[in-house]
Amino acid sequence: MTPAAPTRFPRLPSLPRWSPPELLTQALTVARDYRPSPTPLLTAIDRALPFPCRQLLVEVPLNRLFAEAMTLGEFDEFEGRRLRLELDGGAGGLTLGFWCGRLRLVEGPGEATIRGSLAAFKALAERSVDPDQLFFQRRLVIEGETELGLAIKNLLDSLDWSPSPFRP
Repeated sequence: MTPAAPTRFPRLPSLPRWSPPELLTQALTVARDYRPSPTPLLTAIDRALPFPCRQLLVEVPLNRLFAEAMTLGEFDEFEGRRLRLELDGGAGGLTLGFWCGRLRLVEGPGEATIRGSLAAFKALAERSVDPDQLFFQRRLVIEGETELGLAIKNLLDSLDWSPSPFRP
């Protein structure tokens, strides 16, 4: 008996390569578009936390983030002034003041108010979008003393800062 010749199977057509990272990126993009807004949670936290706790959570990172600019006197023209940052939809907000060389969280209204969505404020902090574009597209709106709001926007735009207040 002679050995049988090995059976050759027909070659299957090649399929396009599956790229898990690309598929994962697309899935995350879709998930990001449909995730619930964190605004109600932030509003609940804002109402539940006592004012001194909110001061600690806001003042320490902001003063650390802008320490160099404050040392150089970049914020001096805002001494005694108040600016309110508010989220759209009646959600919470923060009123910030500048006294004695430090940014302070204060209660009450601001002389100027910058209002927008959480996404718009995030884009502003990350510098992923030009600040002027956010205002021209009405994603951020300045109300009250607009000169103060524009001066602060221009100051933040001119500073060299990282959006992470917790950097080493």
